[in-house]
Amino acid sequence: MSAAPLLALVLLVTACQPTVKVEAPDKPITINLNVKLDAEVRVKLEEKAEEDIQENPDIF
Repeated sequence: MSAAPLLALVLLVTACQPTVKVEAPDKPITINLNVKLDAEVRVKLEEKAEEDIQENPDIF
């Protein structure tokens, strides 16, 4: 077997190896923090209202 076919086979096998490229994005990464806090505020208000009613039952 001559060297030329062996060299061609080696080049063919190495050329088919998968590659993984890790590159930084060209745009900045943005994180959207628009979170609704409605449920938490409502729970706190309901707890405060219950406390106020228990402390002053004659307000109603």
